[in-house]
Amino acid sequence: MLLYAVTDRSWIGDGTLYEQVEQALRGGVTLLQLREKTLDEEAFLREAVQIKSLCDRYGVPLIINDNVALAKEIDAAGVHVGQSDMEAGDVRAVLGPEKIIGVSARTVEQAVLAEQHGADYLGVGAVFSTGTKKDAKNISYETLRDICQAVSVPAVAIGGITAENMLQLTGSGIAGIAVVSAVFAQKDVEAAARELKKRAVGMVAE
Repeated sequence: MLLYAVTDRSWIGDGTLYEQVEQALRGGVTLLQLREKTLDEEAFLREAVQIKSLCDRYGVPLIINDNVALAKEIDAAGVHVGQSDMEAGDVRAVLGPEKIIGVSARTVEQAVLAEQHGADYLGVGAVFSTGTKKDAKNISYETLRDICQAVSVPAVAIGGITAENMLQLTGSGIAGIAVVSAVFAQKDVEAAARELKKRAVGMVAE
């Protein structure tokens, strides 16, 4: 959970998502979420198979965003769902007891309910302003801290996190940070991931 990277193909440039993901894995990403909002099902499946093989090579779990059926088909490590997606208990019924289920939460009530329904971790945010999700509303540091204190499963902060602002989350109780542009929008993806991980180790330890 320490450095949770979420893919976004809008920053691929002249390269490929596969190349970017490998750079991020070399930089020390500890969990990868494959998020695709525009690919059709067939293209998403092909990409997911390739990215899973890459993650397996680096020993990093692959989480699929939203698509429970695809996660099951490729035997991904797990799936992440939002508040408006399938409920965690229903996801568990499809994927089985061994898979990782993450749920988005922005209130203590949502977090507690997600844990009760079988979530293994929570994605909490947006903790800072973000351009990745246009509809994301910020939550306060106090809410983040209260969520971490209210549940026993790990929580990762997400939303607008950068190497410059992440230390503002110190002491909140989070198990790590989830980032998108802080890794994949950088010129040197591997170096960006390495720096974020180094700072996250110090932040989570305090």
